[in-house]
Amino acid sequence: MVRYVWGVDSSTNVTPELLSCVENNYGRPVFWARYLTTVPNASEGLTTEEINFLRGENIKILPIYNDFREAVGYRQGAVASANATFHAARLGFPRGTYIFANVERFFNVDPAWIRGWVESMYNSGYKVGIYNDPVEGDFDEAFCQAARENNQVQIQSVLWSAEPEIGTTSPNQAPSFNPETPNCESNVWLWQYGRDSEACPIDTNLADDRILPSLW
Repeated sequence: MVRYVWGVDSSTNVTPELLSCVENNYGRPVFWARYLTTVPNASEGLTTEEINFLRGENIKILPIYNDFREAVGYRQGAVASANATFHAARLGFPRGTYIFANVERFFNVDPAWIRGWVESMYNSGYKVGIYNDPVEGDFDEAFCQAARENNQVQIQSVLWSAEPEIGTTSPNQAPSFNPETPNCESNVWLWQYGRDSEACPIDTNLADDRILPSLW
């Protein structure tokens, strides 16, 4: 039987104060999604100190790569994957960890980029993840076309859905796992169901616990 676990993501560095804010207002996360690099006006990059803190708290880390502004072209997808795996290795993430591309709803997306990301990531020894919005924007059509062109896109990718957004909650008040999915077969194992908490600078998520062994 599939079990779902509660976690958060943040664009800011995780400190003892931020963890206390989350615990006091929501509860204790099983995993914390964080960005591999600093991108101006978007994210603060993971630090070794932050990684040691989270691992010391027995909170799994889910790495996100977001240093790109569109998802177009096979070579660009492969380059994004190479950059993501470089930073993951630099920070000590072991092979076999999922790395998620941050594909925003307002990005231009094509099937070639998705194939480039998936094929390059799979060959690197890391596992393939993609954060996406299957309702708004180009991702749905691009993903399904990429999967038709190479069925490994569907088989190897774990998707993290941004829809629907129903508001941040504690683990006990989280909704039943029911994210929007692409209009083709896919492995949607994560759902960012609540964004932009007013209490702490985090979003709230549910994840299929099958992903936990492949987080760090």
